[in-house]
Amino acid sequence: MIAEQIIENKTNYKEDKLSEKPLRSVVKSVSWRVVGTVDTILISWIITGKVKTAFSIGAIELGTKMILYFFHERLWNNIKWGKK
Repeated sequence: MIAEQIIENKTNYKEDKLSEKPLRSVVKSVSWRVVGTVDTILISWIITGKVKTAFSIGAIELGTKMILYFFHERLWNNIKWGKK
């Protein structure tokens, strides 16, 4: 965000708020969930010792946390605090 503001010379909140589109939040959600789900699967496998259980936990977690992250990201995009 800071580098983008410097490059594009953004100076106010309204310009910054419009730069983060919902599609960007979706792509960020998916990329983060891939990392998070691999982590969850590995931890589940270590704890349970069962690959099938680990992948089951990872599959459920993938969907729920991606949805939660999307709404969390959109909410934070509307909060002015910490933005210039």
